[in-house]
Amino acid sequence: MLKQLQLSKKHFKKLINLECENIFTEKEFENLILLEFPLIGKGVKSKIFEAAAIAAYRKGVGHLVVKALLCDDAPQFKLICQEMALCWVHDGRHYKKLNPVFKYNATKVNKFLKEYWKYYHKLLEYKNAPTVKIAELLSDEFDQLFSKTTGYNDLDDRILKTKMKKEQLLLVLKYPEIPLHNNDMELGARVCARKRDVSFHTMTNEGTKANDTFLTIIDTCKKLNVNPFQYFIDRIKNLYELPSLAQLIIDKHAQSI
Repeated sequence: MLKQLQLSKKHFKKLINLECENIFTEKEFENLILLEFPLIGKGVKSKIFEAAAIAAYRKGVGHLVVKALLCDDAPQFKLICQEMALCWVHDGRHYKKLNPVFKYNATKVNKFLKEYWKYYHKLLEYKNAPTVKIAELLSDEFDQLFSKTTGYNDLDDRILKTKMKKEQLLLVLKYPEIPLHNNDMELGARVCARKRDVSFHTMTNEGTKANDTFLTIIDTCKKLNVNPFQYFIDRIKNLYELPSLAQLIIDKHAQSI
């Protein structure tokens, strides 16, 4: 993990001699690091803390560890899970950003995009009825589609970049239960941004926690087809007639397997 975060050899050699199986609070870990590196810079300290946090998460003590994470290729997510899937919709947007001057090249872009989304819909069909044979055929078809050259250099460069991400884009062949895009997650993030625009920033840490908690509960309720208002009333009145959101998530996951 430390090597992946490109920590210097000098710091790496000292860190590997520290006890790595213990569980520390954030303050305890900070004191340990400052004891070993009293003159540590902010950048190095941040990398060490990031590596420790990810390693602790992957260890899975007291919590479930996610096997695969779907994201839009943002670098901050690349080390969290052992495997990472990429969003097809996000990748497709790069083709939309191409701005050909000549109509001839624009026609090539439109033609390729039709093939792109046609292949995408085949992946959607695979998710509903996955088989090893179909997975192999889709893998071969990916190679054929993204090995094409059109003569329009910008498009060809974009096709090559997509091809280089084959493993991440086709992780769905290994885990058919994962989605092909992360639009729902992006919409959740936009809700937070809109709330911030209306209410401005919170004044205290407690306000930030309350804000995040309520937005998370509301968004989770929507994804589970639960009425947020009814859920809050059920909990405030201590009725507990509705199952917990955590249990609903577990049940929904069990149904998808």
